[in-house]
This record gives sequence, structure tokens and C-alpha cells, in this order.
Amino acid sequence: MTIVLKSKADIDKMRIAGRLTGEALRMISEHVQAGITTAELDDICHRYITEKQEAIPAPLNYRGFPKSICTSLNDVVCHGIPGNKKLKNGDIINIDITVIKDGWHGDSSKMFFVGRPAIRAQRLVEVAHEAMVLGIEMIKPGENLRNIGKAIQDHAESHHFSVVREYCGHGIGEVFHEAPQVLHYDSPQNNVILKPGMVFTIEPMVNAGKQHTRLMSDDWTVKTRDRSLSAQWEHTIAVTDTGFEVLTCLPGDAL
Repeated sequence: MTIVLKSKADIDKMRIAGRLTGEALRMISEHVQAGITTAELDDICHRYITEKQEAIPAPLNYRGFPKSICTSLNDVVCHGIPGNKKLKNGDIINIDITVIKDGWHGDSSKMFFVGRPAIRAQRLVEVAHEAMVLGIEMIKPGENLRNIGKAIQDHAESHHFSVVREYCGHGIGEVFHEAPQVLHYDSPQNNVILKPGMVFTIEPMVNAGKQHTRLMSDDWTVKTRDRSLSAQWEHTIAVTDTGFEVLTCLPGDAL
């Protein structure tokens, strides 16, 4: 699959979609509390995106996905379907939001604590975030995606965590998922030299136990095979002439 390089005008439009995605994640943060269901979180996001932002929640009906956001709780690695599960103190949850505005996508996810997490859960979430930031900060023209994947893997494993192999980052633009694949571990398949105009996500999935995953019977929800906790963070990034721009990071926010 060919990598589509975005023009400055394209990236201007993606910047708007990215900002809306960041705003939706900021909005939902105050609702992530014990007692709320993931379906209620989905409903709040759906109404905010469609009514206030006048945009489209990309996951809804994408290849049959039934909800507007993904909610991945505790041992869920990714693609968790919102439902009647109530959040409880000590949970960790990833909320993944993708907004389409005027045909362009912004894709980002964040981890949230419900109440006070266990020490290992907190450390897992911190290391996953550090791994994402480390990968983002390496982005510049001429860099190799393979080096970025290796750096992410090395960081996670240095803290005795593991990186999921089956799911990865991706190119994004007018299409939700496009080239290149962005692997978060060292692989010759990730041998892509970065050029200005590339736009893709970095979204490492880091497990407290082993890297292996299992796909549940709904054909969407992915869990750790050993039932260990999993954490993920994600941003959409554009490669610029001199480095990178994080399109889903709001002004004034840390990555």
C-alpha cells in the first residue's frame, strides 16, 4: 500500500480534526468515575462529537463496530466495546476517540485511573506513556520507523513490561487506517524512512505480563492472554520539514 503524503492544506484540515479529538478526550475525563458504565461514556462522547462538534465518530459502524468510542478496561488491550460494565475504584481504562471533520481523521487515546490505582498499574500506565513520548520525539525526516519501534520496545522491556505485536499504529488522513504500519517493536517489516507530509499514529500497547493477546468472541475486544493489565496511549503525528507536530495535542497540554 502506498504512503500518502499530505500537503500543508491537508495537514491544516487534520489539525482541526485532531483538536476536536483532543477536546473530546478532555471533555470525557471528568466523567471517568466509579459507578459510570462504559456505555454511558460512549453516549456522552457520541452526543458531544455529533452535536457540539458537528463531526462524526469514526469507529461507529466502521467494519461493523457498534459504538462511537473504544473503552479498554484493565486486561483489555484495545477495541473494547462500551457496554453495561460499571467502572470501579482501582480500574485503569483506555478511551480511544477518532473524530472525522470535513472528511479528515484525528485519532488519539488516553489512559485514566478510576480512584486510586495499584502501584504496578500506575507504573504500567506511566511506562506506556513514556514509551509513546519517546517514539514521538524521535520523529523527523530521515529517521527510520524501525528505530522508533526498537526504542519503544527497549523502554517497555527495561521496566519488565512487554509490547503487543499483533496491533500497531497506522497512517491516517482521509482514510482511517492507511500505510504505513507503525510497529512498536524492532522488526525489518518496519523499515520505513520518514518524509515530510507523512501522518501516522504512535500507540504502543504495553502489557504488565507477557505480550500475547486473545481476540474475544465479539471479534473486536482484545485481551491479554495471561489476564495481566494492559495500557495504551495514542497521538496522531505529522512529519514536518524539521521534525514533527502532534496534531491531537491541545495547546498548552503535555503530550
